[in-house]
Amino acid sequence: MTEKTTHFGYQQVKWDEKQRRVAGVFDSVADNYDLMNDVMSLGIHRLWKRFAIEQSGARPGQRILDLAGGTGDLAARLSRMVGPQGEVVIGDINASMLNVGRARLLDRGISGNVRFVQANAETLPFPPNSFDCIIIGFGLRNVTDKQKALESMYQALRPGGRALVLEFSTPVLPGLKTAYDFYSFRVLPLMGRLIARDEDSYRYLAESIRMHPDQEKLRQMMQQAGFEDCDYHNLSGGIVALHRGFRY
Repeated sequence: MTEKTTHFGYQQVKWDEKQRRVAGVFDSVADNYDLMNDVMSLGIHRLWKRFAIEQSGARPGQRILDLAGGTGDLAARLSRMVGPQGEVVIGDINASMLNVGRARLLDRGISGNVRFVQANAETLPFPPNSFDCIIIGFGLRNVTDKQKALESMYQALRPGGRALVLEFSTPVLPGLKTAYDFYSFRVLPLMGRLIARDEDSYRYLAESIRMHPDQEKLRQMMQQAGFEDCDYHNLSGGIVALHRGFRY
C-alpha cells in the first residue's frame, strides 16, 4: 500500500509530517512575522487585509473567528467593529504565533472581547453554528487538508454567516507572473536571510504559494464544502485573492 503524501513547498512529504514542518516554519518566523510582511509587500498587505475586513460585514454584537489569526492584526480591527458585546476568537495551530499575538494586542490595550484558542483548522474545536463570520488570512495554503478545513469552517458558521479566505493566488495580469516569480524566488529568500535570518522558511513560503489552488479551483472547493454564492476578488493583479462564501 502506497503511503499517503502531500506537498511541503515543492517537496513531497508524508501526509502527517507536513503539520510538524509548517509548525517549525512559524516557530522560526513568529517574532519577525509582521515586520517581514511589511517588507515583503511594501506595506500593501495592510490594504489587502483592510479590504477583507470591509467584506466581513462585521457588526456590533457579532462573534467572529479569525482563523490562522497569529499576530492579531485582523483581530485588532474586528474587535472594534463587534464592540464590547461581541467577541473575536483568534484561532491558530501555532502556539508561538498566538503568544506573539496575545502580547501585541495587550500592548495595544485590546483584551476584553478577544479570546485566543489553539486550534487546527481541519477540526475546529467549536460547536456548530458558533460564528457569524470566519476569516482566514494567509493561512489556508499551510493546511494539509484544505478541503477538510473548509468543511470545518462551514460547520462552525451560523446560518446567514459568511467565510472569507484571503490568500496568495495566481497572477492574472499579463507579464506579472515573470516579475513575481523573480521576486519570490530570488529576492524574498534573500530578505528572509538578511532580516529574519531564515532563508529556508521564506523559500518555503514562496513555494507554498505556487502549490495553492488557483482562484477558480478554490471557489469550487468552497462550493464543495457547502458554501453558496461563492465569489472572489483579485487584488494586486491576482497576486492575492479574497474568496467569499455564505452559509444559508
